[in-house]
Amino acid sequence: MIKKFFRKILGVKDQRDPTEPLILGPEEHGIDPKLVSPNAVRVTQTLQEAGFKAFVVGGAVRDLLLGVKPKDFDIATDATPEEVKRLFRRAFIIGRRFQIVHVMFGQELLEVTTFRGNGSNNAPKDEHGRVLRDNQFGPQHEDAARRDFTINAMYYDPATQSVLDYHGGTADIRDKLLRIIGQPEARYREDPVRMLRVVRFAAKLGFTIEPATRAPIPVMAPLIDNVPTARVFDEMLKLLMSGHAMACLNQLRAAGLHHGLLPLLDVVLEQPIGMKFVTLALESTDDRVKAGKGVSPGFLFASLLWHQVLEKWNAYRAAGEAPIPALHLAADDVLEAQTENLALQRRIASDMRDIWAMQPRFERRTGKGPYKLLENQRFRAGYDFLLLRCESGELETELGDWWQAFVDGDTAERERLQSNTSQTGGGAKRKRAPRRSKKRGAGEGGEAPAAAAPGGE
Repeated sequence: MIKKFFRKILGVKDQRDPTEPLILGPEEHGIDPKLVSPNAVRVTQTLQEAGFKAFVVGGAVRDLLLGVKPKDFDIATDATPEEVKRLFRRAFIIGRRFQIVHVMFGQELLEVTTFRGNGSNNAPKDEHGRVLRDNQFGPQHEDAARRDFTINAMYYDPATQSVLDYHGGTADIRDKLLRIIGQPEARYREDPVRMLRVVRFAAKLGFTIEPATRAPIPVMAPLIDNVPTARVFDEMLKLLMSGHAMACLNQLRAAGLHHGLLPLLDVVLEQPIGMKFVTLALESTDDRVKAGKGVSPGFLFASLLWHQVLEKWNAYRAAGEAPIPALHLAADDVLEAQTENLALQRRIASDMRDIWAMQPRFERRTGKGPYKLLENQRFRAGYDFLLLRCESGELETELGDWWQAFVDGDTAERERLQSNTSQTGGGAKRKRAPRRSKKRGAGEGGEAPAAAAPGGE
């Protein structure tokens, strides 16, 4: 009481004991129990009946508080991984840096983690301070302190429908504020990927990054170079497939985080055609994500890196290389350079090559070429890529219109299109500069067929 009195007199904001959570009942937090996965309820109930604590945790609680049905449900418990595994028939312990138990119910996978303790000071680290391995268990309040942001450090108990909030996450959600737990520089040094995560959450949720949380990022951004490329690639996929890809890239640029990830993006976005092409590609990706449709990572990265390929392709052709070999050399150069920064999986890189390699073939519209192209298993992505090139102003829209009519047409219509092309000597005309604004692109004034949805598999 006396401490509170002096704090009030001195104007000091009262600090909550970090070991004692704020407990909110259902009438206070407003979570709809119907949004909670029945299997998540089943896991927490099984653990609780076995004498353990168990809660839905992290992003799932954040989404529930925002009234959004979570895509994934993570569970936190005081049971060890081995104790969790014994309670479920389909449970598997994975991970070296952090041990996690995957519990399967049909196609649904739930991650169950044991409360982490404050053992990071003694955990193995690299020379830059990044934690390499940490399986130190501890009490729930230490687990909350170990989480990255306040909005991800809340616990929901489906049995009592109560929320435990250790770090003011509910208030930050109300204020639409992203705030890191603890000292920002130390937390970013422990795991530099947190800098990418704060950007993704800010763009996805429309939240503001707290000044103290944002301030160290431009200086500490180079630490991301020390993170395994596979982890960085996974985080980049989450950024670009969040449904808010353009907002994420703008946040990356604003925070100075894109250097080393997509280092030539600034150059692309400073060119009118390149800017429009990337914007159209990301907008179509966002639309598919929001509509619950699948997105091809190969199509997405092929779009982002296309103007790097195009620049090198033109350079090889200017040096006397034939068009097709020049394109393959350009693709090799770009993919080799990006492999050093992003761990592009072989399958994704192969899809990117196929999309790029198809582009010259779209310009040959006579004979059997168009029919053979229709049979290509990657035709949908390559065709949609062509429409983006036309809509952005890189190519005349006539080529995209022709292919759209060819895809939609019957045999007679296709023969007519090819006949007209033969008579006019039709080839694709490249636009030297965006002299005039095209009112209609491939995706406007007529829907592309379902088979050619953006990046569709």
